[in-house]
Amino acid sequence: EDEGGWVERETALAFANYADLVTARLGDRVQAWATLNEPWCSAYLGYTSGEHAPGRRDRRAGLQASHNLLLAHGLALPLMRRNAPSAQHGIVLNLNPAYPASDSEADRAAAKRYDGFFNRWYLDPLLRGRYPADVWEGYGSDVPKVEEDDLKTVSAPLDFLGVNFYSRSLLAKGSGDWPAVEFRPPGNPVTAMGWEVYPAALTELLLRLQRDYSVPELYITENGAAYPDRLVGGKVDDRERIAYLDGHIRAVEQALAAGVPVKGYFAWSLLDNFEWAHGFEKRFGLVHVDYVSQERTLKESAKWYGRRVSSGAPEPVG
Repeated sequence: EDEGGWVERETALAFANYADLVTARLGDRVQAWATLNEPWCSAYLGYTSGEHAPGRRDRRAGLQASHNLLLAHGLALPLMRRNAPSAQHGIVLNLNPAYPASDSEADRAAAKRYDGFFNRWYLDPLLRGRYPADVWEGYGSDVPKVEEDDLKTVSAPLDFLGVNFYSRSLLAKGSGDWPAVEFRPPGNPVTAMGWEVYPAALTELLLRLQRDYSVPELYITENGAAYPDRLVGGKVDDRERIAYLDGHIRAVEQALAAGVPVKGYFAWSLLDNFEWAHGFEKRFGLVHVDYVSQERTLKESAKWYGRRVSSGAPEPVG
């Protein structure tokens, strides 16, 4: 970051060198590699909103960072394939389906703009070899500098796309800079992060990825929920998390039944962890961690999840 971080093109070259070194050493023992996890977070939250490190607030810098992250992925991919030819290689995106808050034309247009800002800005260059025209136009003079053949590099074929999914967003027409949207309150229960519990959006997202992008394989690389867990008498009764996981696993099964090539599902997370700018405040784990003693306790969700994934059959939620 002292030399410019992801805003500088040289960082993409440095990342490719890093990926080359790592896969040259470990490529014979790892079966699947993802170049990046959640580049939207790194670019937007790091360089545009400033919520995450390095804490910059500059839209132009954030957009250039987003392009350089995608370029880093594309530059790294052939090196990784060379070093680990029998492994799978892909990338992981956090995707947030955009729903209009009403049937009005203005709200539908707002949802489309937000979808472009959050989802298509990454999906289209990776899987179509171009940035979405409406989003490019919306950003005006802040668009990133893209050199010749960059998008050809970015759109090299993937073995898989990893999807991190937590919720959807309800959008209405707003003011301010593009995409000029306002978030409307959810109509369903929310997690401790304030994110709506709406499993149907996951099914619809997976169907859309299959329909619009023809991804060869999909993995749900993160899915889970934070709740204000309490350890009482050696037990964490987190039935809300069980209901969340149950609903979303069923949503994946519906997509599978419709022919979407989902090859795996990973719950987030095994342990309570350090959650970005929220620190240790938000607990996503299936296993409760006492941050002072480091004692670990299986939550009721961990026991339920163990039965669910080992049997492959629905488990009672109550």
